Amino acid sequence: MEIKLSTANTLETGATWSLPEVRNVTQNRLLLHLFFWTVYVVFFGLLYGSYIDDYYNAFMVELVELPFKMALVYFNMYYLMPRYLLQRRYLEFFVYLLLLMGAIAGLMQFVLLPFLIHPIFCPTTCTENSLTFYRFIKNIVNINYVVAITAVIALLKNWYSHQQATRNLTQDKLEAELKFLKGQIHPHFLFNTLNSLYSLTLKKSDNAPEVVLKLSGLMDYMLHDANAAMVPLDKEVEYIKNYIALEQVRYGERVEVQFSATGSIAGKQIAPMLLLPFVENAFKHGVSTETQGAWIRIDIKVTDEQLVLLVENCKCTDKASKCTRAMASGIGLKNLQRRLELLYEGRYELEIEDEADSYAARLEILFE
Repeated sequence: MEIKLSTANTLETGATWSLPEVRNVTQNRLLLHLFFWTVYVVFFGLLYGSYIDDYYNAFMVELVELPFKMALVYFNMYYLMPRYLLQRRYLEFFVYLLLLMGAIAGLMQFVLLPFLIHPIFCPTTCTENSLTFYRFIKNIVNINYVVAITAVIALLKNWYSHQQATRNLTQDKLEAELKFLKGQIHPHFLFNTLNSLYSLTLKKSDNAPEVVLKLSGLMDYMLHDANAAMVPLDKEVEYIKNYIALEQVRYGERVEVQFSATGSIAGKQIAPMLLLPFVENAFKHGVSTETQGAWIRIDIKVTDEQLVLLVENCKCTDKASKCTRAMASGIGLKNLQRRLELLYEGRYELEIEDEADSYAARLEILFE
């Protein structure tokens, strides 16, 4: 029987800010807003200046009207949009926005234009045509430019913030799940090793001190290095060697273990304790019930692009066969598969071969 498990290539979080960070963010935001309004005044000043052939008056008109446009823009961005548009109350939003734009346009046309702009900056161009309904509509369209531009910027910023929050929340969930899955390995491994040590102490074996020493080294790796997201591959391989040596002390000549590691291991990185469960299960489910003639083969091949792990063990008794089938369908394999999906999505392939007299697991991982 062969089981193939492979992958194809395929929320808002809180943050703690220090006072200097808040100051930097505030200063940067003020500078960005100042830059935007400067560009706006310069652009429309040049545009209307070329139209009336009077750049000075065009710039002065834009500066006089700027506070009213700014008030409308910020009221829209920080009140109308969050309260109505983003809450999908579209009709209310557009009604209130049009009313405000009409009020600002009326203020500009019937107050600023006749009593401030024309008398001071361009008295010779002040005509009755400036107070017509056509000019009123033109003022609304003029205001609409800056309102539309700033609204699009605000919507894009809001979308980006939500995307970042969702991505952060997803990442937090994945990290929490990975910690949980990794945490399941630690007590499982420790329980098995302590059982081995207990059996040796009952027999008053001379190997018990050596087991304690090796267990101490394994625990040091597990408690320190294994907490990192990635570890050097050579450390993980050395960890597996120590584990094999520990199990050989327990089983003695009952089990023949063949281990090989070839390729350029140095410089490669891998998720910690990802390979060990395959080796551990070979001992626990494959040969723990054997009295003699048991064997395990472990082969690690590394190239520049990938790592290939092959772990095989014998199944000489019916009890061993049941154990390996339990591993294939139980929590151990599901745990491994889930970790692989989270850490190496689209970059791994896992094959399980459950034969009548042997059990094999083959894992391929592509390096980034």
